[in-house]
Amino acid sequence: MPKNNPLVSICIPAYNNEDYISETLDSILAQTYTNLEIIIVDDCSKDGTVRVLEEYAAKDSRISIYRNEKNLGMSGNWNRALSLTKGEFIRLMCADDLLVPTCIEREIEAFEANPTAVLVESDSRLVDLERNPKGFYKRYRKSGLVPGKEILKAGLFNKDYFGAPQANLMRRSAFEKTNGIDSDFTYIVDYVFFAEMAVQGDIFIIHEFLNEFRVRHESNTGQVMKAGSEKNKIYVEEHRRLLEKNKDILGLNKFEIGLSMLIRRLRCFAAGMYLLIFVRG
Repeated sequence: MPKNNPLVSICIPAYNNEDYISETLDSILAQTYTNLEIIIVDDCSKDGTVRVLEEYAAKDSRISIYRNEKNLGMSGNWNRALSLTKGEFIRLMCADDLLVPTCIEREIEAFEANPTAVLVESDSRLVDLERNPKGFYKRYRKSGLVPGKEILKAGLFNKDYFGAPQANLMRRSAFEKTNGIDSDFTYIVDYVFFAEMAVQGDIFIIHEFLNEFRVRHESNTGQVMKAGSEKNKIYVEEHRRLLEKNKDILGLNKFEIGLSMLIRRLRCFAAGMYLLIFVRG
């Protein structure tokens, strides 16, 4: 168990998640680490999301529910959720993803033992809507403490090693040095956000499946990965902007930028085919 007992904030931006948010909350409430605050910001859901949340909040005082007066969209809602946190460590997670019971305990232990770490992240299991296994998403090949710049640069020529938000626990001091979620991006906002943190210090990698990420071929991710679609074109252009934003920090030259763009297009095609063939719903 961690020697200290720092407060951990878990942010859940919610929008029309009535069907899955109960499982998400159950996975958080089942954590072996209990000093948590759970911040949920509903972005004007039209289904029964708020009703479900109120039932949970009535049973556990660690849960706080906020409702936006108007729809803020993904970036706006994510930023509002983050702004309401008080914890020394913060996790941002979508309202249908999950954590295994020992996830936060393991991450806090890693932070306590590694003061230069700005992020702790773990591998993800991929599941469908019924939580049937659909593969996995692994972080950078090394284990333990790794320079954040190394991981960011390697990912530009392979895949986004930060993955989805639920796979990362961040140190508040690192978060406060960022500009939050950049609303100038649409499809890679989490990639840009964690990249801004990664260049500040080290990342501790736990090669265990401590979280689960739901995949759906008709989801926004599935549409973005569809080669030739308008969303895919925007996604690829945003990757170019990410490269430009970090080229000086990482020492990228024109050839490397071009190579990274080519790899991104190929990976989009491969991911789109995977979702189409193997993932239902």
